[in-house]
Amino acid sequence: MQTAQLSSNAEEQLHRNQLLLKMAGRAARLGGWTFAVESQTLVWSDEICEIHDRPAGYQPALDEGIGYYLPEYRDAITRTVERCLSEGAPFDFEAELTTATQRRIWVRAVGEAMRDTGGQIIGFQGALQDITGLRLHELERHALATKLSATLQNMSDAFFTLDRDWHITFVNEEMTRTVNRRREDLLHKRLWDVFPGMENSLFHKSFQRAVETGKVATEVGFYEPLGKWFELRSHPTEDGVAVYFQDVTQKRRDDEQLRLLQACVERMNDIIVITDAEAVGGLWPRVLYVNQAFERHTGYRPHEIIGKTPRILQGPRTQRDVLDRIRASLKRWEPVREEILNYTKSGEEIWLELDIVPIADAAGRYTHWISIERNITERKRAAEALRQKDNLLKVGGRVGKIGGWTAVPSVNAVEWSDEIYLMLDWPRASPPTLGEFLSVFSSESRASFKAALDACVARGTSFDREFQITTCAGELKWVRVAAEPALAEGGRVNSVHGALQDTTSMKQVEERLREQAALLDKAQDAIWVLNLDGTVAFWNRSAERIYGWTAEEARRRSARELLFNNPNVYDRCQQTVMEEGEWVGEIEHKTQDGRHLLLVSRWTLVRDEAGQPRSILAINTDVTHQKLLEQQFLRAQRMESIGTLAGGIAHDLNNVLAPIMMSIELLKDSLPNPDDQAVLKTIEVSARRGADMIRQVLSFARGVEGKRHEVRIRDVLRDLDQILRETISKNISIVSTVAPDLWQVQADPTQLQQVLMNLCVNARDSMPNGGRIAISAENMTVDAHYAAMNIESRVGAYVKMEVEDNGAGIPPDIQDRVFDPFFTTKPVGEGTGLGLATTLAIVKSHGGFVRLYSEVDKGTRFRIYLPANPDATSTQSGDAKPAVPRGNGELIMVVDDEAAIRQVTRQTLEAYGYRVIVASNGAEAVALYAQDIQGIDLVLTDMMMPVMDGPATIQALRQINPLVKLIGASGISQNGKVARASGLGLDHFLPKPYTAEVMLRLIDTVLKG
Repeated sequence: MQTAQLSSNAEEQLHRNQLLLKMAGRAARLGGWTFAVESQTLVWSDEICEIHDRPAGYQPALDEGIGYYLPEYRDAITRTVERCLSEGAPFDFEAELTTATQRRIWVRAVGEAMRDTGGQIIGFQGALQDITGLRLHELERHALATKLSATLQNMSDAFFTLDRDWHITFVNEEMTRTVNRRREDLLHKRLWDVFPGMENSLFHKSFQRAVETGKVATEVGFYEPLGKWFELRSHPTEDGVAVYFQDVTQKRRDDEQLRLLQACVERMNDIIVITDAEAVGGLWPRVLYVNQAFERHTGYRPHEIIGKTPRILQGPRTQRDVLDRIRASLKRWEPVREEILNYTKSGEEIWLELDIVPIADAAGRYTHWISIERNITERKRAAEALRQKDNLLKVGGRVGKIGGWTAVPSVNAVEWSDEIYLMLDWPRASPPTLGEFLSVFSSESRASFKAALDACVARGTSFDREFQITTCAGELKWVRVAAEPALAEGGRVNSVHGALQDTTSMKQVEERLREQAALLDKAQDAIWVLNLDGTVAFWNRSAERIYGWTAEEARRRSARELLFNNPNVYDRCQQTVMEEGEWVGEIEHKTQDGRHLLLVSRWTLVRDEAGQPRSILAINTDVTHQKLLEQQFLRAQRMESIGTLAGGIAHDLNNVLAPIMMSIELLKDSLPNPDDQAVLKTIEVSARRGADMIRQVLSFARGVEGKRHEVRIRDVLRDLDQILRETISKNISIVSTVAPDLWQVQADPTQLQQVLMNLCVNARDSMPNGGRIAISAENMTVDAHYAAMNIESRVGAYVKMEVEDNGAGIPPDIQDRVFDPFFTTKPVGEGTGLGLATTLAIVKSHGGFVRLYSEVDKGTRFRIYLPANPDATSTQSGDAKPAVPRGNGELIMVVDDEAAIRQVTRQTLEAYGYRVIVASNGAEAVALYAQDIQGIDLVLTDMMMPVMDGPATIQALRQINPLVKLIGASGISQNGKVARASGLGLDHFLPKPYTAEVMLRLIDTVLKG
């Protein structure tokens, strides 16, 4: 019972399972089949019958079942069935068949062999599924994938995909072109291996952001290896990231250019206005855009004009005819150029020059108007002012009897202004030719005027001269003619413009004034007349002689600046004259070359017919020489008195010292004790020092005498060097430099040694903490150039000796007094004030002279010049001395504040073949050099000048031209400003005073260097 029940339940469960399988097979279009070898029967399930459009229970033969497949599959299926039956090989294939109703479907067949208990193959069984729907879906998906791939391959953007390990899984054609790589070089490679520098870049971070956020990430950046800008859009995918990117390098350039153009338009000084093409109401188009210049020039802000028409700028004086022409051109779509009077927001008149052009689209349809508007208000005002000025010139020409003319010699033509017609009494009905114009000049003036006119045409040289003419009425007149060339293209003179003024009346006045001036020129006093503003109106011949400026140079210049070192003196004199009518007194003036003059001056206020002040007359008597003679006479009297006193004292002191000196020699033999001998030595030294002092007093008081013979300076310096090294402290170094072929001098060697010793002792005393004394000697030939700069010298051969130190220096205010007797800056008891006075007296007695150069805290240099005998030099070389080099037209700039030095240097250089320009200070030199930087070959500059000194001048010239050739000249060779100039690049130095030969040889060396 229980067993039956279980069996019943199992059958029921099996039935349900079969129903479920049947339902599942129907839903999946899946059925089963079997084939028995022994019975050769093929059994289909109902689902397979339905797939083949056969009724349920249909039992086909095996060949019939295979025959449903399309012919191209049958052979393969037959072989598959045979292998399964013979070898037991399972199979699984997809193929296309035709059902009983001729429907073509795709099926999947799966089968395996059936075996008996002995393992023999007795048939096979399997399943068949209708996969037509799946197959169609797969085909559609493949077609879609193919289409998508083709789309990605052909899209304009570069595209690639990455998996999560950053391998490139797909690239399209645009990417390979953009990065210039082959597809096989990119696919399945890590991104960093293909594109170095990509890791941790902005692009890498963009990829990561897309993967991490699941959102599209966009980035623009520069990829250095390719030198391009890229814009990337990273899209997250299931496998990694898909990246679209574009090369935006050109776009960025275009955008940048567009920004520049926009900025340019915005910042243009001209107004830019863009309007619609069509006019509103048939009048004016609506404004769409204005740049910043619109607000600057009109006062209207952009929002106040945009959307409105330009009618807002028009006002009561806006020209209606211009407005009509503009509207007519706009209707015809023609460009417009007009000048129009508009009004600003504040109501002020503004003149605008309009350039309006239509803008068309690609189809040729006009879409906008662009107007470029220039503010020409100032130009209009200037034109109006010029018109008024022309009217004034015409009136002035009639009043001043001045007319204009233009001549064209090539066609024998000339044009006159109305004033010339009136001036020459020429009939207006007969316009003149150039030949007729020449005929009005007198016979002597005609040739001169014709030559000047020809030179103006041929060489472009202007002229301004006076000529004599005869009018058509036969009247003789004087005229002033000024002319300038008019240049055509290419620089050729095609005509001449000029002015002609009737100067007959002025000529008569000048003649009368000339007669009066001739009388004043005969006066020995300097006479000049000043305008009330202080400028020179008259300057007589004696003023030219006394001051050095010609009348032309002095005229119209301020006497306050021209003549007075202290302008306050001029102010006081002028105030006194204006208040009291005259001023008389002694006054100091300066000359053109910088000398100071003492004059007795008498100033008188000159009044006109109405009694009003008109000018100041000054009569000046030069008493400089007279005062100098007085000073020299007083000085001679003083020196004579000192000499008389000194002579008497010396005589008495010699009488006192003579016994002492003689007794010392006697006592040396009678007192052998060393202590006594030391005392005697002290007495002897003191007595000799006293005797030397007496000799110094006598030297400057009575003159220097001594035995003179040919002396070798080298021997004197050698003996001096031994003495100095024994007497000068060790913290002072002594350097001696002597030329090998030094000339001999006619001198007293003891006195020369005294001169050098005095100078070295003074140098030592100026360096209490140690320093350096430099002693040198060399030959020097003084020429006319040098003698002109040093009035104590004479042309000829000299030996120059120098003693230079780097001590405390001598203040400028006492340098003129250091040679005075008894003047000293040393403490009481340490100096007599006789050393330099004696030195000067000895040098002068030898026919020489002394020069002093010093700068406080920098050092002092004394130069001793002694006449020499070149023929007496035993070591003189027999070789001929090289000729002094000459120039070849090189342009030299000479910069010196001393007028005499500038003049002599210019004359010397020009005599030796150079061209020369001069400047009186550094500022003037820099200005001249900047104007002709390529033409100036060398600059010779003084180092100590007013306004701008040598070092500052050198620095300024080096900034203009680092390769400028420079020579510095100064009396101090190793100290102060010359040393600073050396730090600025001054490689060549010329010590003052210098000879022409030394200067010319150095210039030649520098120019060839």
